[in-house]
Amino acid sequence: MIRVSPFILLLAAVGLPFGSALPQGYPVKPIRVIVPYGPGDTADILARLIGQKLTERFGQQLIVDNRTGASGQLGLNLAARAVADGYTIAVGQGGNMVVAPHTYKKPLYDPLNDFVPVALLATNYAALVVHPSAPFKTVKDLIAYAKAQPGKLTFASGGEGSFPHLAFELLRVQASFTYLHVPYKGTAAIVADLIGGQVDSAMGPYTTVEPHIRSGRLRLLGITNPKRAALLPHVPTIAETVPDYDMRGWFGFVAPAATPREVVALLNREINRVMTLPDIREKMIATGLQIVAEHPEFFGETIRRDYVKYGKLVRDIGFLPQ
Repeated sequence: MIRVSPFILLLAAVGLPFGSALPQGYPVKPIRVIVPYGPGDTADILARLIGQKLTERFGQQLIVDNRTGASGQLGLNLAARAVADGYTIAVGQGGNMVVAPHTYKKPLYDPLNDFVPVALLATNYAALVVHPSAPFKTVKDLIAYAKAQPGKLTFASGGEGSFPHLAFELLRVQASFTYLHVPYKGTAAIVADLIGGQVDSAMGPYTTVEPHIRSGRLRLLGITNPKRAALLPHVPTIAETVPDYDMRGWFGFVAPAATPREVVALLNREINRVMTLPDIREKMIATGLQIVAEHPEFFGETIRRDYVKYGKLVRDIGFLPQ
C-alpha cells in the first residue's frame, strides 16, 4: 500500500514541480546520511536507494555513513549534535527513536527535541512464526494454548526490551496470557533454535524468515500490521484475532533540531517524489515495506504518538531500563 500526502497531491494539482525553488541553491555540497546500523540493514538499504535518486536529482552526492552501536543510539547521537545546516541527516526508526529512550537508563538523546522530522519513508511489520510441530496453527490457537498451560509457551527474541519482545508483550497484555521469554544475542541463533524445536515461537522481519516458511521449516501465524500486507494478502493479521493490536515499525529521515525549515521542506518534497517512483515502490513492496509519502508534521506526530505508546507499554509490563 502506498500512502500519498494531500500536500503532494496539491502540488501536482496546481502544476508545481517537485523540488522547485531550491532555497539559496541548496545543496551546494555533498550531504552526509548517517545510518545507525551496519551495511545490509533495512535502514542502510533505504538510505542507499533513496540517496542514489537524490544524488541524481541534486547533482550532489549523498554519502552514507554507517555508525553502529547501542541499538542505533550512537549514530543518532552523532546526528543530533551535527551542524544543523541541512548537510547531515540520519535514518531514524522505531527501535532507536521511540523504544530505546524508554529501555535505556541513560538514553543518548531526546527524540522529541533533538531532531526535526524530515520524511517518514515506510512502515514494516513483524511475522509471528512457530515450529511446524507446535500444537497451534493460528494466533487464536497459540493464545488458547498459552492460557491453558500458563508459562509453558516459549518465545524467543533478541533480548529484554527489544522490539520483538515488546511486540509479544503487547500481545500478552491485550490477550491476557502468560509465556516464558527466552532472550538470544542474535537472529541467526533464534531461527536455528526455532527450526530445531528448542523454542516454540518468535517474531522477526518477514524477509528474514520467508525462506524457512517457504521450505516448511517454520509456520507463519500472522503479522503485526493492523491491515493485511500487499505482499501477503492471504496472511491474517494478529489484529484479526486481537482487535486493536498494532505493532508496526517504521523508518524515516530526521535532521538536527535547528535545521532550516525551508531545507526540511525541500528534502521532504524530494524524498516523497522518490518514494512514489515505480522502481522504488516495487523494491519496497518486495522487501515487506509499505511506502509512506507524507509531510514532516505527519512524521512528527507519528514519533510523538509512538513515544507515548511504548513508554506506557514499558511501564505497564514493569520493564526496568538497562
